[in-house]
Parts: sequence; structure tokens; C-alpha cells
Amino acid sequence: MEPVIETRGLTRTFRATEAVRDLTLTVGAGRVFAFLGRNGAGKTTTIKLLAGLLRPTAGVSCLLGTPSTDLAPADWRRIGYVSENQELYDWMTGQALLDFARPLYPTWDRDFESLLVRRLSLPLQRKVSQCSRGERMKLALVLALAFRPKLLILDEPFSGLDPLSREELLSGVLEVTAQNDWSVFFSTHDVDEVERLADDVGFIERGTLQMHEPLEALQARFRRVHIAFPNALSGVFTEAAAIDTAVEGNVLRFVHTRFTSEVEADLRHRFAAGRVEIDTLSLREIFLALARGFQERSLAHA
Repeated sequence: MEPVIETRGLTRTFRATEAVRDLTLTVGAGRVFAFLGRNGAGKTTTIKLLAGLLRPTAGVSCLLGTPSTDLAPADWRRIGYVSENQELYDWMTGQALLDFARPLYPTWDRDFESLLVRRLSLPLQRKVSQCSRGERMKLALVLALAFRPKLLILDEPFSGLDPLSREELLSGVLEVTAQNDWSVFFSTHDVDEVERLADDVGFIERGTLQMHEPLEALQARFRRVHIAFPNALSGVFTEAAAIDTAVEGNVLRFVHTRFTSEVEADLRHRFAAGRVEIDTLSLREIFLALARGFQERSLAHA
């Protein structure tokens, strides 16, 4: 089956700055892909390249088999898009905006629209200019979903929302993705909601895609290792698969990025003189460990 998103060597340079560098990835049909990175890492630039809003300096990207630079109105009838700075017609009510958008999409589903409006508790009689940020984002989501797109792209959809609005929006996305056969690509710097949504995860740092893989595989290979020795440690600890390493007195801590049962047996054998504790990590903890590791490597090469 053809991938819904495919990039090869995608690069975008702004003067002397490479905002996105040689990005190559594939998102399969029916998958939810979380694109993670700190603010300024290159997430929004990547999405604008995918959507054809920016032209690449080098490389190519395709959505549903069509090059991003060639996307036409007919293609956008199969692609839903919501950004954190979504522009809506402020002078319209929510209902008027839905009425305006509906004829533009042959696949618009009125029953599905009604379900989304109820699920997200949208005040449709209120003008968009009078809506809260959370209400505007939920309205944008309905506009992007009601025509049942094959691909949904969300750029920081949860940014700046209060906890209740975030939960309502997240629950709405979860519900519709569970009930429909479509693909989702969403970017975020806040990983709290990712574990509930994502099948696959990618990390971008300083414009470079550092890794991407299924969430389950990622969580399976990361472990926090804590070793307490009888005496204070001397010398430098090195481990090819270790990141976020710290030594405090007689305690050694690190995150192992290629953990298996064989690795565990080896660690317990090598460090038999100490007390070895090994724990799983949440996605937030993995994200922070990776971010610190990337930062340490950048400083070392500076």
C-alpha cells in the first residue's frame, strides 16, 4: 500500500540556517505519527513543506502520492489540516462557517459533522471572534474532519489550551481515529498526549530527524539504569548505547537505548559488585533523555 506521507532528503534553508536538513521518512496508511521536538526544532517548517506552503531548498515530499509542490484543490478534498495559528473567518458564527465549508467537499458527512459538534461541545451560534482559543481549535478540527479526509495533519493542535479544552480535543481526535480508517500526522513539543494517540514517533532536533520508529518498539528498547556501588566511582564511564549519564558519588545513572534481556544479563554480570536497578521509562522521560543527549553531543562538537 502506498504511504500517505513520504519524504526524501527534504531540506529547507533560510539564508544561512538549515531549518530542515535531509529529512527522509515514510508514514504508512492507517498510522498515527507523532512528530516530536522542542520549540524551534523544525516541526512547523516540515509541515509547511509537506503542505506545499513552503518550497524545499532540496529534496521532495509527497502526500497521498502527489508531490507537495503540486497539491491541487482536488487533493485538499482528501487532506485535513489544522495549525496552532489557524485562521478562521472571525465575523462568522461557527454554524455559518460550517454552512460555508460544507458545499466545498463532495464527501462532507452531515451526520459525522453533528457527531463531532456534540462530542466537542461547540457553541455554533457564537461568532468565531468571541470563541476561546480552545473553541476555535475544536471548530477547526470539525472543519478538517467532517469531510472524512484520508490524511489529517495537525501542527501543535494542543498548544496553549487549558487542561479541559486539551482533554476534549484529544478525546475527540482519539474517538474519530479509532472509528475511521485514516492516517494522522501531528507535531508537538508536549508529549503528554502522545502515548494515547501515536502508533509511530519521530524526534527532530535542530532540523535533523534523529529517529523514527513504532512507539511500542521505542519504549521497549529504552531503560533507566541505576547502579549503586559500595564505594565512590573513579574513572570515566563509557557505554555506546548510554545517554543522559550521571555519576554522583557511588551512584551511576544512565539511559540504555538498546535494551534487551541479553543486555540486562550483561549489565548485572558486569556490575555485580553494585546494586543494579532497571526501570521502564514513559515517553516523556525518553523524550527528555534524548533531548539532553542531543544537546550534549552538540556541545561536544561545538
